[in-house]
Amino acid sequence: MAFRMKLWSIAGDDLRPIHRTALDYEERLEDWIAREPRVLGMDILLIGRQVTTEFGGRIDLLAIDRQGNLVIVELKRAKTPREIVAQVLEYASWVRRLSGEEIHGIAAEYLDKSLPVAFSERFDVPLPDNINKSHSMVVVASTLDDASERIVQYLTGEYRVNINVAFFTFFGGDGQEYLGRAWLQDPEQVQEISESRTRGPWSGYYFVNVGEGEHRNWEDNREYGFIGAGQGEWYSGALQRLSVGDEIFAYMKGRGYVGYGRVTQEAMMIKDFTVEGGERLLDQDLKAPKPDEHQDEPELSEWVVGTDWIRDFPREEAKSFKGIFANQNIVCKLRDPDTVEFLEREFEVESSEQERWR
Repeated sequence: MAFRMKLWSIAGDDLRPIHRTALDYEERLEDWIAREPRVLGMDILLIGRQVTTEFGGRIDLLAIDRQGNLVIVELKRAKTPREIVAQVLEYASWVRRLSGEEIHGIAAEYLDKSLPVAFSERFDVPLPDNINKSHSMVVVASTLDDASERIVQYLTGEYRVNINVAFFTFFGGDGQEYLGRAWLQDPEQVQEISESRTRGPWSGYYFVNVGEGEHRNWEDNREYGFIGAGQGEWYSGALQRLSVGDEIFAYMKGRGYVGYGRVTQEAMMIKDFTVEGGERLLDQDLKAPKPDEHQDEPELSEWVVGTDWIRDFPREEAKSFKGIFANQNIVCKLRDPDTVEFLEREFEVESSEQERWR
């Protein structure tokens, strides 16, 4: 069914409809996304705009995510619904063949700086050695016809293609302008479906990054039973994927895996988290120097997930081997069989293969 969004303002007990408008928002929307790609709800770095392909097409926006994979963003504009789906697939056929040298060239022309520098500034991690191992497609539209939506869902469901539609609706009223966004398919589910094509079934365990710095410290995690992330919605939002009972393996960048545990409390702002005895976590003698920074700001606060650490190690005793699975995402599903087998052995986790893998 074609997507429709409605919006109301609240005035006391009254709801006042805010009407959609047919202003030139699609022409303006590309500018908005170019200035602030986060409006898409994606953690990406824009590296090109109106990128010309070898067959004469022009990709509206080309981006790279923190894994080094490319993201094609194409606005529907005046194209028919089926034309835009076919077009973005054609662009993907070109993007998948781009070499690292070509990607660096596209980025340097648009960014006026090298891709490694821009990537490090944006994500606070170095550019992966191998980029463009995969790619995704996002169609930006106000509406699509039912047939085109079914095509997009079919490509994802049957062929595990990483394609989605971001619906933006423009509203106006009382001298104000509003922009709403929604997705045709849950982006995280689309990502999981696409990754399962090459990474195999999910083990049932979650991989969780444990960063260290001003806002968090692994020794605090171990002592008070939690995992943390924050200082941005993308980071804290990842923790909200975890549910009570989920089993996690904690990974520390540059060292290896340091903990295995089960989630006992779902994500909450750090100011609301209490330790055993009911005392606030922030009232404890924490080793992290600034855990309470932005504590009253939901988007910037540190968020934590309560964790029962079943087995954990100091950072100096982290468990690893050459080729072990590691990821720059805060949370993701563990799928690598060699890594899972190693972790179950090192952390003495009992698991039945038939029960575990799914």
